[in-house]
Amino acid sequence: MTTRFKTTFLSAFIAASMLPLSACTKEETEVEHESEHVTDQFIQSQRDALAANTKGKGFGPQSPRNLNTLTGNNPGTFAAAPPSAEMNLCNIHFHKNAEHKGGNFDKFAGNGDGHGFQTGYVYNGQLTPAELTATKEDICPNKHGNLFSGDTIEVHYVHSSADVTPAPGLGNCLGGLESQPQLRVETQVFVLVNDSAALDFNELTEHGVKGGFLQALNLPTNTGTPIQYAGSTTGPKYNETASPLHVTWSVRPQVAKVNIETVGSWCEENIYNEDHAHGVRNLVINPDLNSPITK
Repeated sequence: MTTRFKTTFLSAFIAASMLPLSACTKEETEVEHESEHVTDQFIQSQRDALAANTKGKGFGPQSPRNLNTLTGNNPGTFAAAPPSAEMNLCNIHFHKNAEHKGGNFDKFAGNGDGHGFQTGYVYNGQLTPAELTATKEDICPNKHGNLFSGDTIEVHYVHSSADVTPAPGLGNCLGGLESQPQLRVETQVFVLVNDSAALDFNELTEHGVKGGFLQALNLPTNTGTPIQYAGSTTGPKYNETASPLHVTWSVRPQVAKVNIETVGSWCEENIYNEDHAHGVRNLVINPDLNSPITK
């Protein structure tokens, strides 16, 4: 891989994680939900462009995907990353609505605005009226809408084989341009509830040294056996072009409930400079861009 090509990878990786977002009101968000959903034909045109831009060009398998579909024609040429316990945590961020489809987050949110917002997959279970109580303050406000009780988020705990420490931007995970490190994303989908007894997001994102590696110390262990597959980085910037990076994914199939107030406090202050939910990439359904899954 040439230095120029690796620099392109790094620039694209950083740009995907640093898009500026600003606040809006709940009323503005509701208008967006009503008016910004694109047609099925628009989404299909994006998928057609992705197929055309990748056909015969040697790209590896892409993400996100339907975790219930085990087949795929793109096995990739890279080895699976080591267990996350043998890698360094390098970044944590989250997306509003799940990027992946599966488990108990398989309810489609709609086509959204065509740029990754108001789309993806949401929790398919029931919440109590108390859990759905509105918060007094805006939670992680941005121009694409605040977070609300009942919302689903997909959290990415990104790990790298490089000698790196947790820091802002996914580019941090590459650890320089000398070589592409192995990457693994431990993934947990949460539903936001107004309940002080629910999980604390600040605790869920705590990190420290364990076994000689920087680790997320409180990843849930009771949300099912993670589904592992070969894929790529995600985000809506890759709706029509492929992500060039290789990622081993570990996606837990069951949703956990997290106290929405603690997500809000995390957005106000964290070492990753994350203050908003990122958009989601269209589900990759092209078999030539899906890897096979072995359960």
